[in-house]
Amino acid sequence: MPGSRCGGITRFSAVSTLPTTTADVTHRAHAIIETVFSDLIDGPLAHMPSGSFGANSAWVQCAAIAHNLLRAAGTVAGGQLRKARGATLRRKLVDIPARFVRPQRTPTLHLPRRWPWMNAWLQLWRNIIESSPPAVV
Repeated sequence: MPGSRCGGITRFSAVSTLPTTTADVTHRAHAIIETVFSDLIDGPLAHMPSGSFGANSAWVQCAAIAHNLLRAAGTVAGGQLRKARGATLRRKLVDIPARFVRPQRTPTLHLPRRWPWMNAWLQLWRNIIESSPPAVV
């Protein structure tokens, strides 16, 4: 629905025949889906092949699965990451410079020192794996 936001009040154009409350819900849902489309276009769909319908279909399905898993990871990690965009989640939760080593058969996870998102990442680990992470150095 056409509309704009002015000073905290949503203003709708006269073209809409919906009641104001219904139009507001429709407008907000449209804004959410636009964010999802933007995340997909900036992420996995940026390099979508175009020569084959079957390849495009498979790529879109894989992109949807990856998007849903990333959003679930952000929700589980909690805090500000619950509503973060896909690029932010990839930067803060996925693309981390960590090493997993097993000296003397003791699993150890080397995370960056003073990494600001360590608590969110460890929260994600605890909720997904359901055990405490290996020793963090």
